[in-house]
Amino acid sequence: MFSINRTKLPVLFLVPAVILAVANKTFAQSAGDTDIYSGIEFKMSEVKEPRFPDYKVSIEFFGAESGGVVKNTRAFTNAIGHVSEKGGGTVVIPRGMWLTGPITLKSNVELHAEEGALVIFSDDFDDYPLVNTSFEGLNTYRCQSPINGRNLENIAITGKGIFDGNGDAWRPVKSGKMTAAQWKKKIKSGGVLSDDGKIWYPSEKSKRGDSKNNFNVPDFKSKAGFETVKDYLRPVMVSLVGCKKVLLDGPTFQNSPAWNLHPLMCEDLTLRNLTVRNPWYSQNGDGLDLESCKNVVIYNNSFDVGDDAICFKSGKDKDGRDRGIATENVIVKNNVVYHGHGGFVIGSEMSGGVRNVHVSNCTFIGTDVGLRFKSTRGRGGIVENIYISGIDMKDIPTETIRFNMFYGGNSPLLEEDQDAETEARDGNREPVTEETPVFRDIYMKNITAVNSETAAFFMGLPEMKLKNVHLENAYFETRNGITMIDTDNLSLKNVTVTNKEGVPLTIHNGKNIQLREVKVNAEHKTSLKISGKENGTISVESGNITEDRITSEDHNNTGKVLKFKK
Repeated sequence: MFSINRTKLPVLFLVPAVILAVANKTFAQSAGDTDIYSGIEFKMSEVKEPRFPDYKVSIEFFGAESGGVVKNTRAFTNAIGHVSEKGGGTVVIPRGMWLTGPITLKSNVELHAEEGALVIFSDDFDDYPLVNTSFEGLNTYRCQSPINGRNLENIAITGKGIFDGNGDAWRPVKSGKMTAAQWKKKIKSGGVLSDDGKIWYPSEKSKRGDSKNNFNVPDFKSKAGFETVKDYLRPVMVSLVGCKKVLLDGPTFQNSPAWNLHPLMCEDLTLRNLTVRNPWYSQNGDGLDLESCKNVVIYNNSFDVGDDAICFKSGKDKDGRDRGIATENVIVKNNVVYHGHGGFVIGSEMSGGVRNVHVSNCTFIGTDVGLRFKSTRGRGGIVENIYISGIDMKDIPTETIRFNMFYGGNSPLLEEDQDAETEARDGNREPVTEETPVFRDIYMKNITAVNSETAAFFMGLPEMKLKNVHLENAYFETRNGITMIDTDNLSLKNVTVTNKEGVPLTIHNGKNIQLREVKVNAEHKTSLKISGKENGTISVESGNITEDRITSEDHNNTGKVLKFKK
């Protein structure tokens, strides 16, 4: 297809083998220098990284023009195609602004964005045709992603350049999330408003697709139906499906239309030294959604996004269970998260399961939630063997740790600021089936949280308790304490809770609860509150929780379940 003679290419576009060897050595050393595999609690093979031949070309040689005005889609396509046909190598994006439509990757090709390179993806929706894919765990149609690859092997995106998804052109925005001046500017840019004038949409198709009942994935039966709301079907920025030996090292990925990075059913994946950014108001503006992937390392990255930051998924409901591919064997180390709905998240689409995950030495600053685990009835899936340590959190406005199996539903325990007449509680059991989510064998230690709202919230389901969850060596400086609902074999060891308001510890329908060396503020009249009629053994050892500072709604049963040890 291409007739370019490599011997006639300018020297600028070729890399001697010795230089490539140095680059490859750098890749290998980066993983080793961080001790990425040290202290891992489960067995996993070292992640295989891609390697590339010493062949290198620039997009400029294929007609690309910088400046951010000329669309360079064909130049990217031809450069990648040429390198692929040559057996592999590197496509270089030099310093400058490069406007383009979608970039489709190919096997054995490294896309290298040099420092100062800014790739701006087109805001012309016609550049992004509908493709059959998965979004939010469901099989569906979506607009083609700005960067995409399917069933590839040995691929990389490297360098210190920036990839900008032009997400503001795609995203609906509520007036309440903007200043008056910003809102006025948005309206002048074009688009249409909702009937009540409170939401801006980029087009009528986008407005038509926004329904409270579809939760971002319309339930059309044919592709023609999706075409009627095409502009609403915002793509993830980087979509890699069924790929092996993948490396993302160095770039900034920002301003995505929907999720930023979405590896799906990939294996041997390395994500390091990345900056992932989205505006705080960006709906579905997740940082990383790792879905049904195996053998992954994620380290030395920075996230500042509009939704969940580092999120693990494995499909939603029946589509996820039919796929049946877990996210497993993953190491997450040395990451920083600023804004985000959650710092580290599992769920809520986890129907294929998540297991064998190590998370350590991460810092969350101002994330809505710190460590977030979520699911709901009907989802199914098993989350197990999760090991979390060395987490520092500051200014968390809700819970620093949250387990919520009623995501999208109601908890069985009414909080003080909630009205029973308007927020019905659902404490009834349902039959346990393949649709029942299971969270078990989760270990957290060396956790520190300061200046935050709530220490921790652990909640299982009445029919499927949150099982075998352990929290050790933790310090919480928060407004509210720890709540445990429908838990079995939950242990707190060497945990200090210095909450300013309410009760430090609350247990509702918990059994086999161990409180060992737990310390709370002496100023609280009640240290531990027990509610519900299905409590089992609650053992208290050391610490400063005494019998006279425990209250219970079921006085007849309290003496049977409470066990004090010296």
